[in-house]
Amino acid sequence: MFHNLGNTRSSLKADHLLQTPDTFIRTPLPGASGVEFVIHTAPRIGASFAMMTAEFAAGGALSPTSTGIQRFVYVLDGALDLKTSETTAPSILKPGQYAYLPANSDCKIWATEAAKAVLIEKPYQPVQPGPNADTGPEIETIIGDESSVKSEPLGGDPSLQVKHLMPDGPVWDFAVNTMTYDPGASLAMVEIHVMEHGLLMLEGGGIYRLGDHWYPVSEGDFIWMAPYCPQWFGALGKKPAKYLIYKDWYRHPLGEK
Repeated sequence: MFHNLGNTRSSLKADHLLQTPDTFIRTPLPGASGVEFVIHTAPRIGASFAMMTAEFAAGGALSPTSTGIQRFVYVLDGALDLKTSETTAPSILKPGQYAYLPANSDCKIWATEAAKAVLIEKPYQPVQPGPNADTGPEIETIIGDESSVKSEPLGGDPSLQVKHLMPDGPVWDFAVNTMTYDPGASLAMVEIHVMEHGLLMLEGGGIYRLGDHWYPVSEGDFIWMAPYCPQWFGALGKKPAKYLIYKDWYRHPLGEK
């Protein structure tokens, strides 16, 4: 049977991708058993990171990442167990909870029930400090719960709330936030900047401007934005719109500095 005769909201341009659930393709990956992945973005598209949705069957498991690769996990459904040599017992993550696993972590992830999670993986780019620079804390495993993270208004606008899920400082080379918009709320400006983004719509919907194109977006959609892609979002509907967003952070645009 034909599927909508080839119609989809998905769109790929030179500086952005809108990927909608009707176009998701699952694939296995090495280092995983009982897990299927929707690979949203990766270096093949020009990104400096990979962002995926991992769908775990009961008993599915992920091995530690390859050398030099850091991983961020945000649980969407079900529950995941994390076990590292730093802990004496597994950490169980449920929806809205997350973990940052530094490069070369020995953390194993498995599911005792069906589960779904966002995975962000990126080679760690170490900071190159001056002789007296303070690079901040040592990198270590972070376990967090979004519900316990303080919400802050973006630009003083109480209708647009941001939660910072990663610490800030020179040692960290990327950030992950959630952003929640009241119905009718929007970004105050069209943003054009050096950071690239990966974004997964978690709730609600609205209109996203990417480059010179305008797209309706809703829960489950993924967006990749290249550096300097013009971008703007406004929430529509009767309930808040919320997304999880990645950006590279705190590194000089010329590389090591």
